[in-house]
Amino acid sequence: MTEKGRNRLNRLMPRLLRGIARQVRAEEVLARFSALLQAIAGRTVYIALISDQPGVLDQLVRLFAASGWIAEQVTRHPILLDELIDPETLYHPPQRAELHEQLAALFRPVAVEDIEQIMELLRQFKQAQVFRVAAADIMGALPVMKVSDHLTWIAEVILEQAVDRVWQMMAARYGRPRCEVDGEVRNPQLGVIAYGKLGGIELGYSSDLDIVFIHNSEGQNQQTDGEQSLENSVFFARLVQRLITLLTAFTPSGELYEVDMRLRPSGNSGLLVASLAALEKYQRIDAWTWEHQSLLRARPVVGDQLICEAFARIRADILCRPRDIDALREEVRSMREKMWQEKACKHTGCFDLKKDPGGITDIEFMVQYSVLAHAQEHPELIEFTDNVRNLEGLAKAGILSAEDAEFLADAYRSFRDTLHALSLQGVTSDVGLDVFVNEREGVKRLWRLLMQGEPFKCE
Repeated sequence: MTEKGRNRLNRLMPRLLRGIARQVRAEEVLARFSALLQAIAGRTVYIALISDQPGVLDQLVRLFAASGWIAEQVTRHPILLDELIDPETLYHPPQRAELHEQLAALFRPVAVEDIEQIMELLRQFKQAQVFRVAAADIMGALPVMKVSDHLTWIAEVILEQAVDRVWQMMAARYGRPRCEVDGEVRNPQLGVIAYGKLGGIELGYSSDLDIVFIHNSEGQNQQTDGEQSLENSVFFARLVQRLITLLTAFTPSGELYEVDMRLRPSGNSGLLVASLAALEKYQRIDAWTWEHQSLLRARPVVGDQLICEAFARIRADILCRPRDIDALREEVRSMREKMWQEKACKHTGCFDLKKDPGGITDIEFMVQYSVLAHAQEHPELIEFTDNVRNLEGLAKAGILSAEDAEFLADAYRSFRDTLHALSLQGVTSDVGLDVFVNEREGVKRLWRLLMQGEPFKCE
């Protein structure tokens, strides 16, 4: 360190140690700060930020004491220290429209072809915004449902900006896709369909993105209009390849998101991007029941009105078709038991909130079974993609009692709230067997009632 840096550190340490000593797990907090100080020792501007602004130091001690995850993020990305300067903005993360405008403004001066800067800015934007959500979460300013809303919005605006940038790069080189349908020239678009937690507006701090890419090119003359013309299918495939690289590549600021595309037609053996026609054919003829369960949580997050409406029609047609309820129940129950055997009960003496019997996945499967079984006569059940509103719909339709639906919704929220807290501490989804006893037994009781069979028992 320079002499100036050592002087700043010497001014900081007595106040820092006093602040740490007041925390419940002082030694643990000290270890977290030791890692941060080692990371920023050669960057005296950050030492100055902490030492010269008492408010920043106080906020940092509180956050480091509350969350090992936050401590790790700040240590890995010290630029996040800038977010501590204004507590008003730190604990009030922006709404979706504000996020969209902030990211758009950030990118206005950036050249379309500057892929390295694009990747860095997207990662820095995500880190700063997720940090603000986590800070508000820890300080009790956001309930669990709102935490997931904000994390989902962040992912959505990032996907929008990423698709727009890659589209512009591809169009500059190959032109824009065109096609003809009954003599009418159309402009095919790319759509991004969110599944899983992103689709259900239930994203967590460490969630990956379950996404599927579709396009609406059809008819004749399906090719781009540039000098280096490509078939539209090739254009969209290359676009998606570049997009995945932009999202998943490791840069000095880390990885943006892990992307899971296994829910696309034919899974890992399928095309990276499918036409709407191919998606519809697959869902009608070849898709398994579990893929229809996943479709319940699917929604477009990027795409123009035409492609979004077309996907919504396909989704509604598939989810609302007639089903043999007994066969459906057996398929859903069989899939859940297979998951229990493969993934649950790996640790004795604890309860995995997500995977074990009586947990989150049981609730999700009961909701999915109930909606698929009754969507034909109650199409309003498929309006929403999140479990809590699905449960409300099942109660309104009289498929579940209001009491049972409320119990499952409350248990689901409690499990997810605890998962968020565990994630911020950087630990697994396991809790003690003395936790959530009533919730677990209640979920198992309703499983027996709905699925007409005993829950899988851990050996």
